[in-house]
Amino acid sequence: MKRSVALITSMIFFLTLFTFSVCAENESEITVNAESGVLMDVQTGQVLYSFNEYKQLYPASVTKIMPMLLFMEALDSGKLSLTDVVTASPDAASKGGSQIWLKEGEQMTVDELLRATAIASANDACTALGEHIAGSESAFVKMMNDRAKALGMKNTNFVNCSGLDDDTTEHLTTAYDIALMSCELLRHEKITDYTTVWMDSLRDGATQLVNTNRLVRFYKGTTGLKTGTTSKAGHCLSASAERNGLHLVAVVMGAKNSTDRFEGAKAMLDWGFANYESFIPEIDLSSLSQVRVLKGIEAYLEPKLPKVGRLTLKSGQKQSLETKITLCEDVEAPVEENQILGKIELMLGDKTVAEYNLTAEESVGRINFLIMAERIIKSLTKGC
Repeated sequence: MKRSVALITSMIFFLTLFTFSVCAENESEITVNAESGVLMDVQTGQVLYSFNEYKQLYPASVTKIMPMLLFMEALDSGKLSLTDVVTASPDAASKGGSQIWLKEGEQMTVDELLRATAIASANDACTALGEHIAGSESAFVKMMNDRAKALGMKNTNFVNCSGLDDDTTEHLTTAYDIALMSCELLRHEKITDYTTVWMDSLRDGATQLVNTNRLVRFYKGTTGLKTGTTSKAGHCLSASAERNGLHLVAVVMGAKNSTDRFEGAKAMLDWGFANYESFIPEIDLSSLSQVRVLKGIEAYLEPKLPKVGRLTLKSGQKQSLETKITLCEDVEAPVEENQILGKIELMLGDKTVAEYNLTAEESVGRINFLIMAERIIKSLTKGC
């Protein structure tokens, strides 16, 4: 009997340890007190953790991620310059909520207004920039909705560029959609020159800017991104951070207080960094053969592998990756440059986790009678 009791006790102890190790690997250790949330990998768009991620909610000033994306795209295209001077309209100057108290007719540079938008979440600054690009806020909001549609933000409708929601019930989005536009914004590396600033000033120091995202100061690797608070929306946050090449964005919507939104975002980010890794796969191409070209000027063609992007997997899975190569034995001319000749799949067991096309390194024309005759003549004269 004593031996049986000891055996049962040992088994219970072992199972307890096993259960703990499983919990340490799964999502149950994440606590987020909010209406919805999502953790997404910036490079791949892969969702690592989520709950109620498609629930439509008010985003408050997290809305400004989309205007900032449009500002950065306008800068990249040359439509906008950081030194451009913007004149505040009556509408921009009258915006309430967070602001830098623009006066009608006051002039500031794009750089100054972008700092006010990204750091202090200034509604007047954001509106002035939007009007400068599109001519009016309504035209700019149309640009925002068009860009949202292009990004696949299926459950989003913007009514304004600030996130103010006192007089609307239609300014809605989801945690998933916010993550999508956050990832797109973070692909513009210049934005972190603004979103990671803790304190700044305008008007020769007369106007102080303090970042509404306290993770900028206290969380290692923070790259931004945007807070938002209204009575309808509650406390919202899109928080991004990068460590060891792994760039994550955590979205929290509808938290009851500011502490919950920051702690919830931190919990998701901490879990992501503890359980995932990002790397550029090393693919062995030594066994890759040439592709025979039928009826081509050249008899064989070298397949090439385009640039391989980063891959995000659970920690430890990298060592289990296997490479599967599928390649055409031959292809008929003409062959165009970058024509697909096959593919490489990275496998975890029977699951494909990444796929890359193998393409033609150069074009190969189709052989004709004149070329054949010329080659025959050359071969005969060469032997003389």
